[in-house]
Amino acid sequence: MSTAPAPARRPRRHDPGRRERLVATALDVIADVGVTAATHRAIARAADVPLGSLTYHFSSLDELHAAAFTRHVDEVAPRFDELMRAAAGVGEALEALVGHLTGDLLGSDRDLVLAVELYVAAARRPALRAVTQDWMQRSRRSLERHFDPVTARELDALVEGLVLHSALSTDPMDAGQIRSAVHRFAR
Repeated sequence: MSTAPAPARRPRRHDPGRRERLVATALDVIADVGVTAATHRAIARAADVPLGSLTYHFSSLDELHAAAFTRHVDEVAPRFDELMRAAAGVGEALEALVGHLTGDLLGSDRDLVLAVELYVAAARRPALRAVTQDWMQRSRRSLERHFDPVTARELDALVEGLVLHSALSTDPMDAGQIRSAVHRFAR
């Protein structure tokens, strides 16, 4: 009885940070081509990993997209909370809100595109709606440092509307107009 030698096994690649790299790459792909074109194949190609690596780490494309958008929210929400925490009173809070809008949300084309992609995708995909709900709740909690819950919710809606308006308008509001709208609303 002769035994054939076992086929050579490919060396296993040690890549402990792969999952997090896939999440970061998914955000980059979404920012570049949009959420609908951010497929398993597009993300795997951009991350330079085998396609099976995505399905190993994520059970679905929705799960991967949710992880990517959650990372984005986890980067933006704490910056806003810190601004609200540092504000001494309503006037400073309103100015911090204007700064957050014109700087963090509208000051980066990438972040603006990611926010709009999340809004649009969340309208149809419950997994992403949960991400937007979390973001809204975090924003409202930050605003509630200076405003009652109803006003915080309304201000949060104003912010979302201003973000969408800025992304979609051929004549978006400038920083001065945004400041005026925020202060007018809070009177």
